[in-house]
Amino acid sequence: MCCAVIYYQLSIINLLPAFILGLISSLHCVGMCGPLAMAMPIQQFSAAKKSISILLYHAGRILTYTLLGVLFGLLGRHLFIAGFQQKGSIILGSVILVVALFQKILRTSYTPPFIQSFTEVLHQTIRYLWSKHSTLSSFLLGITNGLLPCGMVYFALAGALSSSTIIGSVLFMVLFGAGTLPLMFSVHFAGTTYLSLSFRNKTRKLIPFFIASMGVLLILRGLNLGIPYISPFLGNETGKVISCH
Repeated sequence: MCCAVIYYQLSIINLLPAFILGLISSLHCVGMCGPLAMAMPIQQFSAAKKSISILLYHAGRILTYTLLGVLFGLLGRHLFIAGFQQKGSIILGSVILVVALFQKILRTSYTPPFIQSFTEVLHQTIRYLWSKHSTLSSFLLGITNGLLPCGMVYFALAGALSSSTIIGSVLFMVLFGAGTLPLMFSVHFAGTTYLSLSFRNKTRKLIPFFIASMGVLLILRGLNLGIPYISPFLGNETGKVISCH
């Protein structure tokens, strides 16, 4: 077994930022997806069935993130084998920094037309599932919700893409999803009244700084400096890895 693969999969640079990104993203989720979560058509369910529906909803979300992690992990692995993974990490990190700066200074965003069209299809699907009242529809709602365009998910996928292994990408997306759970679960049972609008707005202002930090980490990782946890040495640019034997 290769030490470098295990080292990278369990390193802080791969796992901790994913979970923290999920935690911070959940503040964004409360504002964007919180109303959707609270308005799920499960009011007529028993307490037990309601809890199961909520669990299935979030399981569907995380399943979508996991499958996206597999997809981007395959792409990242091919980049790694081709010798472009380190350069790709630097490019991704640089793009993230530029986007974070763009959002902070101009405080605006741009949505391409094809994403708008895709979003409309997803909204139609959500409306259809909304008319169904079952635990299965809650699960499918979660899957569909996970596909809705979201800047924070895009940044998580950038981190997953920078992984040299498929399992690393999957773990990144799973932990990103897990990071969103604490606050999203509380929304179902306590609503958003305990989080003042002022607090949420102030917290959202911190998101560009964290995104920029993630960009810096990706750049450092791509530089392959041999710094434990920050820029671990994973071998040369031909896709080889350091082996125990």
